[in-house]
Amino acid sequence: MKVLTVIGNRPQFVKAAAVSRLLRERHEEILVHTGQHYDDELSTIFVEELGIPRPEREFGIGGGSNTEQTSRMLAALVPVIEADRPDAVLVYGDTNSTLAGGLAAAQARIPVAHVEAGMRSFDRAMPEELNRVLTDHLSDLLLCPSPTAVENLRREAVAGRVELVGDVMVDIAQLIRPRALADDGPLRELGVEPGAYVLATAHRAGNVDDPDRLAALVALLTAVPGPVVLPVHPRTRARLEAAGLIAQLAAAGVRLCPPLGYVAFAALLSRARAVLTDSGGVQKEAYLAGIPCVTMRDTTEWVETVESGWNVLVDLDSAAALVALDRVMPAERPELYGDGRAGERVVAALGALAG
Repeated sequence: MKVLTVIGNRPQFVKAAAVSRLLRERHEEILVHTGQHYDDELSTIFVEELGIPRPEREFGIGGGSNTEQTSRMLAALVPVIEADRPDAVLVYGDTNSTLAGGLAAAQARIPVAHVEAGMRSFDRAMPEELNRVLTDHLSDLLLCPSPTAVENLRREAVAGRVELVGDVMVDIAQLIRPRALADDGPLRELGVEPGAYVLATAHRAGNVDDPDRLAALVALLTAVPGPVVLPVHPRTRARLEAAGLIAQLAAAGVRLCPPLGYVAFAALLSRARAVLTDSGGVQKEAYLAGIPCVTMRDTTEWVETVESGWNVLVDLDSAAALVALDRVMPAERPELYGDGRAGERVVAALGALAG
């Protein structure tokens, strides 16, 4: 079986790490990196840290509006699909690369498999929500991380086959956790002590592209007592610099650093007092690491983390964030997203799709 896998950003590199090695033991894989988010240094780190194969195709497509970017990806993917004629196209998550890969395959009548299918924030203003809904409805095989995702798809009566496989990020979290806990280098470099800092991430367009919301984001981060560590996403840095807000963060003691490799980020996350984020993936990583999460959004696709009490949605309300950071955590942390063998189930499901 020949599978063409489309990825486009750093989280998708990580997700592919749970599947590509196993997939290549049984089948042929062609890995395509659209370049939606491209950083060769970090891509190299992920290849070395997680054993991800180097992509066979790299497009270098980035920038522009969501529509422009998706259009350019479609134009680039069509001849690749025509030339390689895969038996299936595999996509992950909810990026423009996800939608472009799924749509190009579906139009070529190639079966589409979607990992992380069924996730819903129910906020159609988010580009990611449109991408995940559209991809689910053109997919032939919908590989779900949780029972909630399965139920969402059943309510929507999708045409494809729905399977609960668990979350591939659990596989990677279990693989990386011992290395992350043994690595205190990132803490030393940033001058922070275990359990005495908040780890923050911010990159959503809804938070950083609007000047008023960006100012509210900075006000929230600077209101947090004690050290705050902020690995700065390139998009976020550009917006902060344009608004003249970088100095305000630094003056308040927020520890800014470049984007990090997966193990270095996991090392910081696993020892943080709490996490402040607008990232869906980081919400889940915090849950898997047993770290309290406060989400700077008013919706989330990872609703189970909120229902379990490990995650609180505060949007950009500083007062609500401070209360959430000091809350008493639940005594239990249920196994919400599987047993760490999702990659195996994804590969098995792909094999059945071919059969």
